[in-house]
Order: sequence, then structure tokens, then C-alpha cells
Amino acid sequence: MLVSHSAGLAAEAVALARGIAGEDVPLAAAGGTADGGLGTSVDVVEAAVRSVDRGRGVLLIPDIGSSVLTARLVAEECRAVVADVPFLEGAIAAAVTAGAGSSLTDVLAAAEEARAYRKF
Repeated sequence: MLVSHSAGLAAEAVALARGIAGEDVPLAAAGGTADGGLGTSVDVVEAAVRSVDRGRGVLLIPDIGSSVLTARLVAEECRAVVADVPFLEGAIAAAVTAGAGSSLTDVLAAAEEARAYRKF
């Protein structure tokens, strides 16, 4: 699940990850505030967690700043883990791994490996 200051950024990143990992992967975008502005919202993130939780835990990938704080707050209240990974690369690695039916631990590990991805 992607947590961003921007609803558009989160939605497009989810669309890309879903396009690569497959339509059946449970992904959600939690971007922006409840009124559509820039920022983060605990309510928006909690609703997104509920929408993708299949009982095996949820991985939250925040972009920057307060989205990290918001994700950590929600993770404490829900069965969720926050990943300190590159936003897009981590999301794609996590989605592909989740799509293969892997555990939350393995999905987190795959996302964390994205820190070492090189462009060339």
C-alpha cells in the first residue's frame, strides 16, 4: 500500500505496480488529505489498509516526511508494517512478491532489496 502526500502520485504508482505485478495483487493508494489536498490523513490511510488487508498483514510504503509519520501511526493500530524503501521501486518489488503469494516478511524483504537497485 502506498502512502503519499499526493493522491495522484499514489494512484499512478499503484497503477504502474499493478500493471507489472498483475491485477489481482491487493494494492491501494492512500494519497493526499480527505478533502483532496496535499498532505496525509490517518483516516485515508486506515481506510486503504482495510481495503487491502486479506488477513496476512499489510505493507505500507510512504513517500516522504509526514507520510512516514502517518504510516507509522496507522501501523501501530493495524496489522501493518512500514517499509523504509524507495517509493516506486519498493512498491513494484513488493507487489510482484505479494502477487506470487509470499508472506509479509518476504514482501518486506523484496521491497528492502530495492534500495540496491541500480539504473545501469
